[in-house]
Order: sequence, then structure tokens, then C-alpha cells
Amino acid sequence: MPFFENKKVRLHYKDSGSGLPFIFQHGLGADVNQPFSLFRQPAGIRLIALDARGHGQSETGPAEETSLGASADDLLDLIKYLEIPGAVLGGISMGAAIALVFALRYPAKALGLVLSRPASLDRPNPFNQKIFALIAGLIKTAGPEEGLRAFQALPAFKEIELEFPDTAKSLSNQFKHPRAREMAANLSSIPNESPLDDIEQARSIKCPTLILANKKDPIHPYEHGVRLAQAIPGAQFREVASKSVDLNQHLREVQQFIQEFLSQTFLNIPR
Repeated sequence: MPFFENKKVRLHYKDSGSGLPFIFQHGLGADVNQPFSLFRQPAGIRLIALDARGHGQSETGPAEETSLGASADDLLDLIKYLEIPGAVLGGISMGAAIALVFALRYPAKALGLVLSRPASLDRPNPFNQKIFALIAGLIKTAGPEEGLRAFQALPAFKEIELEFPDTAKSLSNQFKHPRAREMAANLSSIPNESPLDDIEQARSIKCPTLILANKKDPIHPYEHGVRLAQAIPGAQFREVASKSVDLNQHLREVQQFIQEFLSQTFLNIPR
């Protein structure tokens, strides 16, 4: 797996295929394997993903630089390192926020956007702030193993598990991360950020954009996808199945919609 050094922080990335560069970023607590398992690129697409600071095999760097903005700047440095003029930027949850910040900061480098299940827009998601702060606190005070047992014993967790089983699984996985203690800092800070100061900022985005959203998912409210699609001029919106309802259908639809968007918009391949 390749690495590059950015501002004395060693960052890990994955790069596969050739053709149109598509940088697809993972969500909070995940790594480059998430986008690569979610999207199997067809011929003509070069799929790239970067482990965000403190994720996967990337170093954490200074605590004060753990932010969506720093991660967007890391993507710019990766583009320069790979010597490509620009890329389609995409992301899942936190990755979608990073891609959105990138498009606002560096519009000339953003050929397009693929924003899957945005977790926040112009203000933090209160559910995420509360639940991830709770998880981070349990990891710091009780440790990952005991913290997980305490978390899963809470009535709040039982309610989430009953209504949103995939969300409950995702939250539990934060305790199982091999760098859980180190990741706790990300869990404490990232959910308190949002990629936009105001939803009107999104109206300045001019590149082709695809937005995916699903229902029955408190971490990634469906309404966020709708609002964002209404704000970005010409954005395409697609609803995908919730992972809590049908994981396989969710995976099929994400693959289909992203592949169609990239192929039809950038490779001129008709339906």
C-alpha cells in the first residue's frame, strides 16, 4: 500500500485502475477498504481513496489539525502528489463532508461530486454529536472492550438496535477499531463540525453532482440529501435502500447509481 508525507504527517492511500480519477472517501472510523468494497469501478475509472488522519494506516498528526478542512487540504496534496489535474470527489458520510469542503475550497480541481449519505450540512447533527461523544467517553474511561459492554447495555442502544439494526452495528464497531483509543479524538471532534456555514454556499457549486440518501438512518438523515440536492444547481438525487432494511439492495443501488453517473457524465456511455 502506498504512502505519502504531507506536512510531516504520513498518509496512506489506495490507487487502482486507470482513466477518470475518482477519489472516494470513507466515513468516520472506517478506512480505504470501505469505498473500495462499496464501489467496484468499471473500465475507464481510476479509483483512489485516502485514509483520513487517524484512520486506517494514516498518522493522526497534531490534534488541533483534526478537521474536515484539514482532510480536504490533504486531498489537494494527494492530487498534487499523484500529478493529476483534478478528480471527481466523492465520499460516504464524513467523506461526503470532506468532498463538499474540497469542492468549495478548490472548485477548479473538482470535476464532479458524489455525496453518499451526508451526515451534516450547515450545522452538526445532534444525534451524532450525542452518540459519538458518548462512545468516545466510554472508550477513554473504560477502554474499548468494557466500553462496548457498557454501551450495549444502555436503553438508548437497545432502542437504536431495535429500529436501526445497521446503525447499532456501525456504532458498536467504533469500539472494535484496532486504534479505538486513538480514534476517540476523531469521534469527539468531527461530529461537532459541518461542511457548510450556510446551505446557500452549496449554490456556488457548478460541477456535476450526484447525491445518495436513504431513510431509516439517524446518522445520515434522508432530509440532508434532499436539501443538498435542492441547493446544488443541477444535482442528481437518488434514494437508495437503507442498510437496516436490505443491505444487499443498498449495495446494488449504490453501485448502480454511481456507475451510471460517472459513465454517463464523464465517459459519455449511454444507458
